Amino acid sequence: MSKNKVLQPNFKLSFLLPKYWLTWIGVLIMYSISWLPYKFQIFLGRQLGKLLFKIGSSRKKVAARNIELCFPEMPETEREELLRKNFESTGIALLETGMGWWWPDWRIKRKFTVTGLEHIEKAKADGHHVFILAMHYLCAEIIGRGFGHSHPLVIFYRPHNNQLMEFFQFRGRGRSNKYMLGKKDVKGLIKAIRTGESSLYLPDQDYGRNRSVFVPFFDVKETATTTGTLIFARQPKTKTFMLIPQRKDDGSGYTVEITPALDNFPSEDDIEDTTRINQEVEKVILRKPEQYMWLHRRFKTRPNENDASLYK
Repeated sequence: MSKNKVLQPNFKLSFLLPKYWLTWIGVLIMYSISWLPYKFQIFLGRQLGKLLFKIGSSRKKVAARNIELCFPEMPETEREELLRKNFESTGIALLETGMGWWWPDWRIKRKFTVTGLEHIEKAKADGHHVFILAMHYLCAEIIGRGFGHSHPLVIFYRPHNNQLMEFFQFRGRGRSNKYMLGKKDVKGLIKAIRTGESSLYLPDQDYGRNRSVFVPFFDVKETATTTGTLIFARQPKTKTFMLIPQRKDDGSGYTVEITPALDNFPSEDDIEDTTRINQEVEKVILRKPEQYMWLHRRFKTRPNENDASLYK
């Protein structure tokens, strides 16, 4: 197993200090709510999202701007409706975090339908390594837990800044998966891929100017897109797959689909490959755009440092 540069966080007496009391209150509320009936939690989360939408925030402005930039031809009324539904989905996602971290295995398993695992199994049988691309769907916390029961993963992730939240996040995310690697442990993920571990990476956020190229994403023609994805996809004998999650509209649970391996990918052209990744991400988002994490400032890094911000 690769050495994890993010050491597994252990409980510290310092977590009992006053600076963590609000975190403890939040965690206890999340934990308590997680034991309520599932459909009631979905209802409750939707109401929370409606409240967040009415209150408004800087994140609401970011989400609205992202939707405007990506879908400039969409009528304003439709963009507003998409934003409203996105906030309802965000409220649900907050409660799904508690489900993903604390639900017992039997409760998680009965809410999931997973398809496409045969593509991974065939690749491994043929001697290939498995690299899986996902994206920041709002239901990611519970999706990671649910999919892990069908096919445990090594997950590349960003540790939480709050050490107490990281203590719970690390354990919650790792309950049904192999192990997690901090976002700077590139060598660790390469080793995981080369030693036959199915590894998960999310390429769809703005990770800054370093190791990025500017290619189209929806209607934004120059979007900072990480080339870090290609470091892993270009490992010898590696096949790249897409993981497509979805929260069912009828409140019955979730589906996760693994696509066949991407054909003729990667090439030796960073622009061609990152453009293709963005196109694949777009296809997934368009299935359920209201369930995507539009709250992130996806377009904060501009091609030239002196370019005006798209969020002003």
